[in-house]
Order: sequence, then C-alpha cells, then structure tokens
Amino acid sequence: MEAQGIRTAQLRIGDQIEAWHRGRLFHKGKVTDVVPALELFWILDARTGTRKLLDPEALEIRHVELAPATLEVPATAQPPAQPLAPA
Repeated sequence: MEAQGIRTAQLRIGDQIEAWHRGRLFHKGKVTDVVPALELFWILDARTGTRKLLDPEALEIRHVELAPATLEVPATAQPPAQPLAPA
C-alpha cells in the first residue's frame, strides 16, 4: 500500500512538513534537502533538533501552513507628535 500525500518533487527547501504513518504523527520539521530522483528528503526535526532522512513511500507527507507573523502593537498609547518649530 502506497501512502498518499506530497511527493518529493513537490517539496522545496524551507517547507514545513508533517510525516504521518497509520494516522499517527511521526515527524514534523523543516525540509533541509531534497533528492527527487531517489524520492528521499531530509528535515530538521522540530522535536529533537536532529536531521532526519524521510521516505515518502512509507509515510504520508503533509505541508504545514504556518500562521502569518503578527505585528505586536504596544499596549500603551503614544503621545501626539509635536509640530516642528520653524527654522
């Protein structure tokens, strides 16, 4: 039985992925290298911080959508700007 999901040709360095097997999350991390000819790729595992070689034939690979970075607004209001004095 072949797992469904993303193929290595669809992966790019820097992609965030999850690797699932039989409904369980096995690995999660950022893609560091891709070898489409061999259907293999490496990730930097988010849990352990180590590099892992993954085989998409044995795992279901899913892209992880990252939440957009939010701009934090300071809680205190800034005083109004003062006009510049004429030169």
